[in-house]
Amino acid sequence: MLNKIQIRRCLDTFAEMFPDAHCELNHRNPFELVIAVALSAQCTDALVNKVTKGLFEKYKTPEDYLSVPLEELEQDIRSIGLYRNKAKNIQKLSRMLIEELGGIVPETQDELEKLPGVGRKTANVVASVAFGVPAIAVDTHVERISKRLGFCRWKDNVTEVEKTLMRKIPKEEWSVTHHRMIFFGRYHCKAQSPNCPECPLLDICREGKKRMKLGRVRK
Repeated sequence: MLNKIQIRRCLDTFAEMFPDAHCELNHRNPFELVIAVALSAQCTDALVNKVTKGLFEKYKTPEDYLSVPLEELEQDIRSIGLYRNKAKNIQKLSRMLIEELGGIVPETQDELEKLPGVGRKTANVVASVAFGVPAIAVDTHVERISKRLGFCRWKDNVTEVEKTLMRKIPKEEWSVTHHRMIFFGRYHCKAQSPNCPECPLLDICREGKKRMKLGRVRK
């Protein structure tokens, strides 16, 4: 496990490598962000952005999503994985926003998690990106990087990873670190082909040293 000095070094390295890290899901307001993040489950941001380009022109309000049959909405997002379930949840959350929340997306994680199809990760992303609430959303990239580098234990579940990161990272850096870790995982420490030979953190990365020793990285 990393010590405080090593953690600080990781955070500074993430900042140096990806100073402009940000949410790559295209959106113009909190409602569109909720829809985009909900669609992104088990799907790439690039594909979601491709779909939402037309989706957000056709549907601009919760009422719009309820004005069409479910089957039509399904066809509009058909290229995205789990599209049937996601379409159903979009209409459910739209109805909940209208009937219970005055059409306004709530700002807190707890309130956001009450929306259909919105889990802890989605709630953290929306609260952080749309409303500036300090949060660390643990997606596949954040979880992978946290475990490879040794911020947390291999056996930790997503909730435990989030709690560990919140404990070890200064609160004022939660949100920006979330984005930087995603970029680090998406563009450098990839799932299948991490760039260990050129990684500035190789000397303190337990997974990287193991991979280099076993010859499991590209040269």
